[in-house]
Parts: sequence; C-alpha cells; structure tokens
Amino acid sequence: MIRLAAAILTAGICALALAMPVHAQSRVLTPDEEFLLQEISTHNTNIRTMAGRFIQIDSQGGQIEGTFWLKRPDMIRFRYAPPSREEIISQGRGFYVIDRQERTQYAYPQDNVPLRQFLGDQVSLINSNLSDVILSETHVSVVITDESPIGTVQVSLIFDRESLDLVQWSLIEPSGVETTFSISETEKGIDIPDQYFRIDPTYRSVNSPN
Repeated sequence: MIRLAAAILTAGICALALAMPVHAQSRVLTPDEEFLLQEISTHNTNIRTMAGRFIQIDSQGGQIEGTFWLKRPDMIRFRYAPPSREEIISQGRGFYVIDRQERTQYAYPQDNVPLRQFLGDQVSLINSNLSDVILSETHVSVVITDESPIGTVQVSLIFDRESLDLVQWSLIEPSGVETTFSISETEKGIDIPDQYFRIDPTYRSVNSPN
C-alpha cells in the first residue's frame, strides 16, 4: 500500500524537478541548446493547468497506472488506478499521501520534495544542475542531478521536440534502481477548481514511513 505512494514521491516527484537551482549548472550549453531549453522552460511555465494519465514502470517491469491533475502554483494530485486506494495531493503546504480505504494521511514537507520546483510560477531548465543534454530529431533529453529525501538522484527528462511537452522521465536512485514514468492523454488549460485538491479533514494523520 505505502510502496505505491513512496514510488511516486521518490521517482515521479524527483523527476519533475525542473526549476529553481539546487546546484550550480555543471553542463556548459551550446547556444542552440540554451535557446531550445529556454523555449521548453517558457512553454512549460505557460501551462497553468494540466491533466492526464501516467504509467510508472519499475526495474522489474512492473507497471502502475493512474491519473494526475496539476494547477500552478503549488497544486497537484496523483490518483492511482484501482485496486490501489492511494492518492498524493499538494496544496502548497506539503505533499500528503492519502489512503481512501484506511481514511489516513501522512505528509512530506514541501521543502523536501523537488516537485515544489515544478509547481511554482517559473520553470527553468537552464538554472538546474544539468549534467547532459541529448538532442534527436524528435526528442530532447535533459539529464539533471538533484537532491531528494532519499539522497542524490539522476533524472533524465524527455521532451517532445515539436510540442515541447514533457512526455517521459527516468530516475536512477542512489541504490542504482531505475524507474521510468510516462504521461499521456494530457489536456492543458482546463478548469480545475481548487476544491479538487481538498483533503478530507476527517482523515486520520499517521507517521510517514521510513
């Protein structure tokens, strides 16, 4: 039960760390790369709301599916598909793992989760700790090293070169375990009421697993 939520916090959330520098940039960009990354950053900054589906694939090939909703600034919701009853919700004050069956919640501080950087008003790949940029005819892969609650992680973010949308990322944890996360069927600019990110106040608070 807890493993699903932990996976998205340590993999999906770390992989969305696109803004606010955590380290100095370690990759010297060419002028063409810098121009392209600025275009991607501006495009994603301008996406104020978005919803879609996600598939998370672990190192053993296991898959977890679900739906997500994002509203800038500071709001996101991940809902795992049945049989899971878990969700992850951020309202800007922290990330809450919700278990609808057990009617419980536990929180991760906002400052300890790199996703906070993607949820803000500005997205800036150039100011991230880039270690590599790989260009193909159809995609742009950006490799970022970042700190997370589990230690130093390496994330490869893949953007569609035509649409500039984020379509996939892969995370390598300090242990060497790799997780791939893909999003699809996205809709942008849709109306998502703030109430959609509400957490039931009757849910019992529990300690975060370690």
